[in-house]
Amino acid sequence: MIASTCRAFFTRIDRLPRLVSVSYAPFYAVRAYQGTISQANLRSLTTMNVGNGGSHQTAPKKKQRALKQVWKPISTEAATIEEKLEVDGSVSLQTSRADISKEELVTESSVTDGKCSITMEVDTPLLHFVKGKGESVQKQIEEELNVRIIFPSSKEENSLVIEGNKVENMTKASERIKQVLEEAVNSRMLDYSHFISLPLALHPDLLKKLIKFQSTILGEIAVDNSGDELESQSVSQMEVEEEKDQVTGKIAERGAASGSKSRILSDLGIDKSIFIKPKTFHLTVLMLKLWNKDRVATASDVLQRISPKVMDALENRPISIQLKGLTCMKGSPAKARVVYAPVYEVGEEGRLVRACQVIRDAFVESGLVVDKDAQQSLKLHATLMNVRHRKNKKKRWNDSFDARKIFDEYGSEEWGEYPIQEIHLSQRFKFDESGYYHCCSSIALPDPTLTI
Repeated sequence: MIASTCRAFFTRIDRLPRLVSVSYAPFYAVRAYQGTISQANLRSLTTMNVGNGGSHQTAPKKKQRALKQVWKPISTEAATIEEKLEVDGSVSLQTSRADISKEELVTESSVTDGKCSITMEVDTPLLHFVKGKGESVQKQIEEELNVRIIFPSSKEENSLVIEGNKVENMTKASERIKQVLEEAVNSRMLDYSHFISLPLALHPDLLKKLIKFQSTILGEIAVDNSGDELESQSVSQMEVEEEKDQVTGKIAERGAASGSKSRILSDLGIDKSIFIKPKTFHLTVLMLKLWNKDRVATASDVLQRISPKVMDALENRPISIQLKGLTCMKGSPAKARVVYAPVYEVGEEGRLVRACQVIRDAFVESGLVVDKDAQQSLKLHATLMNVRHRKNKKKRWNDSFDARKIFDEYGSEEWGEYPIQEIHLSQRFKFDESGYYHCCSSIALPDPTLTI
């Protein structure tokens, strides 16, 4: 039997996997001493209580038992939390935290010879962060702590297993993995999956203006009827079929002009892929990273729950916005990354901003917003062009395009006034039949057609 001492401290992390099952094999009995802990060092305590009739020791040859621990996301603010954890048989484990003070909680344990294992349930979209590029993160943890990390064999599973000879090393490995995931969630490595949007693609007149905007800039390239993508005109091909011999010169001339136009656009860094698809046109209130179904469900519930507060902020009256001109998000027109149309509330009462702030505050409070986004101020904008959408990914990380001529022509464009009729929890990269982003949840705003 090997005696080992491990410190059970699991950092409280918002926005990380909700559920982690931990199983130690072979089974061992633990004696815990409740102490006091400094808030700066530890965020949760683990104590072990033996139920009625339970034993403090287990014979080495007894059947292996599994110890399961549940982690749930909680706020980084001080709070009283109780989480019940169950162990096979009559032994129960309870995690409790009340007033956190200075000393650490020390847990002593005795284990029998053999390997132990910890099972962590990590959501599938986050697993690759534990591996790292070229398995660098995985190998570093394994080599430094003398453990083995085993990943699930299929995408349908999310159980990650840590094997080792020492409970202390396995605990440290699990903490390292939690740290890796926290950093990934709060960085650009994990992309946004959802966002709160105010759809503008509901207005046909606005769609026509967007299509004209794109086709004018791209010259011979036109937007198809669906407004979803741009394609080359086929006028020249039709002429060839009708009068092959007579239009040969015209075709050559037209092709040269088209080629020249393409080269000019290429030199400016402009291509059709950086334009926003008209049928997805919207205002963004808040970006979200919802990497599992539970987080999506929570976000949907939050949106529905705050509907009365949103209506109060709008004073139960319809709200409309005006789009006017063009602006760059950071940078300059010469080296633009994002070009958008500024948003103005019709009437300038501030009702729309107040309603959006109600939404942002509720989602931040729910723990669904990453730290850096929670600290940003609200800036409503209608994106028209964005280099992040460029299909040619060979461009450098500081990719940009020259929008000076675009600003010369559209810098004072009057895009029009449009009512905001709905608020959506939208899913990126997935679209409904209308062509707009898939709606996970929505609330309707006061109807502008009704007489007040």
